[in-house]
Parts: sequence; C-alpha cells; structure tokens
Amino acid sequence: MAKERSEVVQEDRWNVEALYPNFDAWQKAYDKISREGKQPHWPEIAAFRGKLQDGPDTLKSALELVFSLDRELSKIYTYAHLRHDEELTNDQSKVAYNRVLGLLHEFQQEVSWFEPELLALSDATIQNYLSSPVLADYRFHLEKIVRIKAHTLSSEKEELLALAGKALQTSHKAFSAINDADFKFGMVLDGHGSEHEMTHGTYGLFNRSQDRVLRKNAFKKMHGKFAKYENTLAELLNGQVQAHLLNARARKYPSCLEAALFPKNVDVAVYHALIQAVHENMGALHNYVELRKKILGLDSLHLYDLYVPLTADVDIKMSYPEAFDAVIESSAPLGAEYQNLLRHGLKSDRWVDRYENKNKRSGAYSSGCYDSMPYILMNYKGLLRDVFTLAHEAGHSMHSLLSHKTQPYHYGDYPIFLAEVASTFNEDLLTRLLLERAKSKEEKIFLINQKIEDIRTTFFRQVMFAEFELMIHEKAENNIPLTPTLLKDLYRDLNARYFGNSVFLDPESDMEWARIPHFYYNFYVYQYATGISAALALADNVVKGGKTEREAYLNFLKSGSSRYPIDILQRAGVDMRTAQPVQATIAKFNALVKELEQLFVPETKNLQKTILSS
Repeated sequence: MAKERSEVVQEDRWNVEALYPNFDAWQKAYDKISREGKQPHWPEIAAFRGKLQDGPDTLKSALELVFSLDRELSKIYTYAHLRHDEELTNDQSKVAYNRVLGLLHEFQQEVSWFEPELLALSDATIQNYLSSPVLADYRFHLEKIVRIKAHTLSSEKEELLALAGKALQTSHKAFSAINDADFKFGMVLDGHGSEHEMTHGTYGLFNRSQDRVLRKNAFKKMHGKFAKYENTLAELLNGQVQAHLLNARARKYPSCLEAALFPKNVDVAVYHALIQAVHENMGALHNYVELRKKILGLDSLHLYDLYVPLTADVDIKMSYPEAFDAVIESSAPLGAEYQNLLRHGLKSDRWVDRYENKNKRSGAYSSGCYDSMPYILMNYKGLLRDVFTLAHEAGHSMHSLLSHKTQPYHYGDYPIFLAEVASTFNEDLLTRLLLERAKSKEEKIFLINQKIEDIRTTFFRQVMFAEFELMIHEKAENNIPLTPTLLKDLYRDLNARYFGNSVFLDPESDMEWARIPHFYYNFYVYQYATGISAALALADNVVKGGKTEREAYLNFLKSGSSRYPIDILQRAGVDMRTAQPVQATIAKFNALVKELEQLFVPETKNLQKTILSS
C-alpha cells in the first residue's frame, strides 16, 4: 500500500526546504512580491509604459526590472508546485499553488504592453537598439521578439489574451486533478486470484509482469476507468485544443502547429518530415512486434504484451541506491566534474523525491528554477525502467544546473526543443554501461530489448502521439467536433497503422488518448523523437570521440537559450535540419532488432535438433 506523505522519511524526500524552510517563510516571500490589494501590483513596471522610445538605457532598465520580478515569482512558484505535487489533495498546498498561478497570470497582464510597445517603435530605432553596446547582453532576446512582430498584437489585445490565460488553463488543471487525484483504480487480480492495489505507479509494474492475466486485467481496468468518463475527458481535451486554436487565430498564425513552432524558429517541415520518415519505415516497427510475438510464443499479441521482458528468468531490478550508483558510473564519459556535481546533487543535496506516496503526482519530471537546485519527482519501484527514468531526469537536471550556472537569467532555461536531448543522452550512456556489465546472454537479451523499447516508446510511440495531436488540432481548425467516437476512431486507426497485423487491438486500447497528459502541452511530444535522434548521435560522438567532442556536448548543456535550438545542436555536432539523425535512429533500431533475433536463433536451432534427434 502507498504510504501517507507524512510517513515518508526525509532521506526519500526532495529538499524543498532549501527554497523556503516552511509555508510561513514562503507566505512572507509571496506577500512581499504579490502586494495583494494593490492595482497594479507592480506600478514600477507601469512607470516604463510609453518610455521605451527614450533610449537603450531606459530599455535596459525596463528589461532588468521585468526579469528581476520574474525571477522572484519563479522561485515562489517552484516551491508551491513542488509541495502541490507531493500530495495533490493537501488543501494548503493546493491553495498556495493556485494563488501563485493567479499571481503569475496577473504578472503577465501587467507586462503584456511591453512587447507591443517595443515593436511599435520605428525600424530605425529597433535596429539602433539591436546594435547598441548597452543592450549587448539582451541582443538575442530582442531579436526573438522582433522575429514574431507579425504575430504580436496591440497592447490592449495582448493584455486581454494575458487576462484570459488563467481561464484557458482550466482544462489542463482539471485533467490533472481527475487523473492524479480523483481516479482510484482499486484492486486487480493476478493469474492466481490474488488481489493487488493498482495505482499509476503499480500499473507500470503490472505491465511488465510475466503473469499475463495480471497484465491483461491491469490494462483493461486502467483504460476501462477512463472509458467511463470518455465524454468528460473528450471535453477537457477539446477545451485545451480550443485554447491553442484561440491563440493561433488571435495571433494570425495559419495553424496551431505554426503557432507552437514559429516562436522557437522550428520549421513545421521538421514536424511533418518526422511523421513522414516513420511512415516510410513503419516496417521496422512491424518487424519488431512480429519478432516479439514469436519470442513470447503467443498466437495473438496485445498491447499489454509490449512491455513484458522477453526473458522470463531475467528481470533486472535495482534498489534506489544501486540505481544511483549505476547512473553516476554511466556518466563517466562526461568527465569527473560532471559526475561529482551529479553525485552531490542526487545524494547529499537531495534533489530526488524518490517513492510513490498517496495522492502524489504520477510519473516523473525534473523541475526547479534559476535560484534553486534541480528537483526530480520519481515514483521509484525498482524496475530497470525506473533506473532509466532516474538517468533520464538526471540528464534534465544537469542540463538545467549547467545552464543556470553559465547563462544570465534571461538565457538560463533551455528551449523546449532541446529538453529531451540531455535526458535521452544519459539513458544511452546507462545502456552502454549495463551491456558492458552483462554476465550472460540472457542479460544481454534483456538489455538489448530494453534499448529497443526505449526507441520504440521514445521515438515511434511519440511520433504516433504527435500525429494524433496534429490530427485533433486540424479537426478543430476545420470546425469538426472532437467527440469521444471521433477520438477513439482516430486513435484506433493510428494503432493499426503503427503496430500492423501482429497486434490485436482490444476495445480498451481506443481510450489511451484519454490518459496521456502530454496532449495538453501544445505540440510537445514530437520533441521526444527529435530529442532521442539528436541524443543518440551526440552520445556516439562523445563515446567514440575525445576531449573535443566531450567539450562540445558540455557546452551544449551550458548554452541555455542563448541561441535558437537548432543552432545550438549544430554547434554540438548534430544537424536537425537534415533527415540524417532521424534515419540513423531508425537504422539503429533495425540493427538492434536484428541483433536480438540472432541471439534467439541458436536456441531455436538447438530446439529443432533436439526434436529431430528424438
């Protein structure tokens, strides 16, 4: 049974007290910056209104003020959201989290005039600012603002959109509440008739169980729960898509996809080319699931058979301390300084909230702010998948730490397009270490299949998600209602296309769209696929290269958002403007599947010889 939050020992909790020792200290910081009861909250911002034309020094002062306030708000938000995610039903945390969300929206309203006023200046004035030594530290930030001039509205309209921001988050927040707090899945039976409590955390365990009855029952119960609320969940997802559509049309973008990618200087062709590349190589995925079906000896492969290890007598598990040691050791190619920073963070600084407790947010993430340590949420169960999740989130955290240590505040956070590179890079290093350690052919089979599954779930599965996300946005753009029936039909067609004839699609599989939180993130998931493609290429560079390649990668981790993301990756050694990284990922997947098949071939031949001799 999952523990109450109060029962979790300090060693297993993240060190949120490093931000504020308690809620009273947080409240004082909140009161100091919020100035509740005052309108506007920050009159010093309003004092710059109408004065951005006064010269580079005035603009610099205005930027410094806005960023300093944003920095303080980021810190109080980080504490509130971490405490909220520890225990979603805790009323004090819930109130604090929602109060700071409201304050952040009010901040956005009060600075909403800034960019329109800047862009209303003459081209000559803007060029003067861009070339001014006074604003040299802000040049790239200003260039990004100028780039979206055609999609920036008047001050009044920007203020109105900012005012609507809080309301437009309702769908996402409601989904999180029902998914992470309200849904209880009860007990599930295994093949021996024994009951097991099912939560989001234990569902991952049951998915990998050799007990097929348990896998099947868990799959049906999980998706059956969502099916009971399909109308509500369809409306929530539709609400989020409508929020994206409102933003796109208000800002005069031709599509929701363009609105999501253009500010990051990512061409929509990258998104479409990714989907097209997978369509052209779908046979790679079909071959793998067919091989999995044969190895498992199943007449019919179901989606609940995709995660179970292929070697029944080998299932590598690790305690959290063992996982910690493996993640640290695997990062050796990045040098002693990187390892020491990571070791100190995971151990003595307590970056990680390790285990599941009642009403804790499901899944895993890395969070934090410019003035905090990185924080990692885990729901660690001891599976090898959990070890890889720790490596993944540690990659995010080290990316954040090095960017924050190197870049000024306004360039401190890396762009979303780069978010999944460092994380999947560290997963690849862990795979290499564990394969070196493998003591038997069975362990090697287990680990190779784990790597195949990493690429299947991080590349192919995320591209399928990206295709679904594009479909539902295009439906909304064409005024086609997102009904439960439509969503289930779209999802079933995609499952059929991606998995082919080797997988039997249970009716419950049509509901998976309803439980994917990333569909509320505005075209985020495709970046898992581009991220793993870049990460695999960079990992090869570092492991097979020398000091130059390592330093290029470490400089990538230190770059924050100081350049456009594709330019940052190109400096690190991979060009995502070409198809090569994606094609190389698919080629690696094919090679691993062939290696897995060859490892099973001798056993098949020996079995045939035994039958013939008898």
